[in-house]
Amino acid sequence: MKLTNDLIEYGLISKAFHWLSAAVLFIQIPLGFYLVDMDFSEKRITVENIHVSLGLSILYLTIFRLIYKIFNPTPPLQNSVFFGQKLLAQSNHILLYLSILTITISGALKKLYNGEELNMFFFNLEIKDNFELAEIFFEIHIIGNYTLIALITLHISAVIIHKIFFKENLLKRIS
Repeated sequence: MKLTNDLIEYGLISKAFHWLSAAVLFIQIPLGFYLVDMDFSEKRITVENIHVSLGLSILYLTIFRLIYKIFNPTPPLQNSVFFGQKLLAQSNHILLYLSILTITISGALKKLYNGEELNMFFFNLEIKDNFELAEIFFEIHIIGNYTLIALITLHISAVIIHKIFFKENLLKRIS
């Protein structure tokens, strides 16, 4: 297996980025919903710390993934895919990246504007609290999460539709 992408399939590095992102999001999204319903307690603080650490991990992973994509472009879609499908696929991927970045950045800003210190792994951040801004960033965080869930659903649905109706195994390219 090749490390980098070629004209037919993704390389090992792209595959690792994809499946690691999927795995962390698979944990992170339900954890966020669980966190929202928790009362303030030691357990909530622990769950929130895990949620924040995973969120920052996703942020760094996404940044590294986007940098990697600059130097190692995505393999083109098959010729059997018509222009509308290509446009939808490309738009979905762009929106997936944007929603992940929006969610992680808004979550960090919500925490910071709540007057909390944010451990960015390599350094700590702290800014003056502003609870009105914290609430706005929390709303952006929530909307971003629902958007991400819709985009992931579309992403998975496209793979299933291609398998059933077009007899194309898109998973083969990324697994």
